[in-house]
Amino acid sequence: MTTPADVDSVIARTRCWVEKVVIALNLCPFARMPYDAGLVRFFVSEAATREALLQDLQDELERLRDTPADEIDTTLLIHPNALNNFLDYNDFLDVVDALLEQGGYAGEFQIASMHPNYRFAGTRAADAENYTNRSPYPILHLLREDSLEHALSTYVRPDKIPERNVKLMEKLGTEHMRALLEQCQSLNPDESE
Repeated sequence: MTTPADVDSVIARTRCWVEKVVIALNLCPFARMPYDAGLVRFFVSEAATREALLQDLQDELERLRDTPADEIDTTLLIHPNALNNFLDYNDFLDVVDALLEQGGYAGEFQIASMHPNYRFAGTRAADAENYTNRSPYPILHLLREDSLEHALSTYVRPDKIPERNVKLMEKLGTEHMRALLEQCQSLNPDESE
């Protein structure tokens, strides 16, 4: 069972990553507004199995469905005890897609994926571009389709975001990105205040 101190550490490390990587490097141009407004829910799952994680995912999708966007716009479902192997995590994303379809969530929500060992197809593990989706812990990011569509409509050439991010990662380099991620991974909750 995860203790409150463990949960605090996981959240502090994830917040560090959101602030120093996702927002500071502008990897997601739409992240700052809901984060600064306090509309991002950080939920640490105690799940150690795929089944338990799937249940937590469904519960969080229902929570989002039942909560107005001006209270919770998006959720980071952080699961430090489940699917730490990237290939297992990647395989689980098919189960996530099936839940969205079969559970009636498709068209209402999308799930973005982040993992400490994220690796795009056709890349080497050490390639800098993988850091666009590397996080301190495995994370399923639950996004409202309406919020995403609104954000995309206000951004010129959103289709170029992934390409821009890859170029930025290559410019900064693997060592720089690894150091940023390690800085967040080693953060103590007391240091985040």
